[in-house]
Amino acid sequence: MDNRVEVREFLTSRRAKITPQQAGMPDVGVRRVPGLRRGEVAALAGVSVEYYSKLERGAIGGVSASVLDAIARALQLDDAERTHLFNLAHAADGTSAGMRPRRRPAKRWTARPSLTWVLDKITAPAIIRNGRMDLLAANDLGRAMHTAVYASAAGGQPNFARFTFLDVDAAHDFYPRWEIAADTCVAILRTEAGRDPHDKDLHDLVGELSTRSSDFRRRWGSHDVRLHGAGSKLFHHAVVGDLDLSYESVDMISDPGLTLTIYAAEPGSSTAHALDLLASWQATELAETAAAAETAIIARPRLHAQDQRWSGAASRPSSITGFP
Repeated sequence: MDNRVEVREFLTSRRAKITPQQAGMPDVGVRRVPGLRRGEVAALAGVSVEYYSKLERGAIGGVSASVLDAIARALQLDDAERTHLFNLAHAADGTSAGMRPRRRPAKRWTARPSLTWVLDKITAPAIIRNGRMDLLAANDLGRAMHTAVYASAAGGQPNFARFTFLDVDAAHDFYPRWEIAADTCVAILRTEAGRDPHDKDLHDLVGELSTRSSDFRRRWGSHDVRLHGAGSKLFHHAVVGDLDLSYESVDMISDPGLTLTIYAAEPGSSTAHALDLLASWQATELAETAAAAETAIIARPRLHAQDQRWSGAASRPSSITGFP
C-alpha cells in the first residue's frame, strides 16, 4: 500500500464529508465536488493553501503533531480517524506522529498455556483476534458461538473478513445485520493497514478480497476506519437462534496487535437463556467427541491384534485337502 496514495485518498475522502455549514463557513460559489475546498480546510487548520495541498498530495512526512491536530480538527475527525491520520504520518517517516514503533506479534502465534487457562475460566464467549481479523483462539463457548466461522475455514485459519465476504450465504445467516458487520470488518482492516502498513499478510488478504468481492472493494475505497472497543452485535446461531450480545474488547499488552473480546447478554434476557442452551449444546458436543476418541483408542489395539491373527493364519498352510 503506497503511503502517499493512502494519505491523499484518506484526506480527500474526509474533506468530501464535511459541508460548509458543518464547518461554520459560508457556502459561496459553485462546488465541483462535495464537501470543503482545500482552501477552506487550510483556513480552518491555520496553514497556507499551498502547504495543505502538499499534504493532501501525500507528502505528510515530517509534519508536526500540532499541524496534524489542526487538520484533524478542521476535518472534524473522530478518535479513530485522528489516530489513523497520525499512523499514516508515522508510517511516512517514523517520527512525525510522536509514536514509537509497534512490536509485531510472531507470525505463527499460539496461545500460552496460561492464556488458555484464563480463557477457559471466562464463562462468557471469549475470542482473540489480530488486526487482520484472524480468529486465533477462543474458549469453548466462543468457539461454539462462532461455529459457522470455523466451518467456513475448513480446518484452516478462521478469518472474519474472508468469512464475511467470501462465504456470503453463511455470513448473511450469521450476521442478520450483514451490512453493518461488513462495514465494521473493513473499517477494522483499514485501521490496521494504517497502523502496520508493511504487513505482507494484510496486503495479501486485502488483495484477495478486493479481487473476489465487489462488496469489499467498494467499502475499502471509502477509507472508513474504526476503533472497535465496545458495543453490541446481533448474531444468529444455527442451533440456539438469535444472540443479541454486548461486547468489550481490550488490547493485549503481552501480545501487541492482538485483541481479546468478551461477549455478554443482558441478565434474564432471551439471549442469556440462549447462551445457556449454547453452553449445554457445546458441553454435549465435547462429551460426544471425547467419547468417540476414547472408543477409537480402545478399539485400536484390538484391531491391531486381530490383524496380526489374520496375518498369521494367512501365512500358515491349510490342513484342508485340495487347498494349498
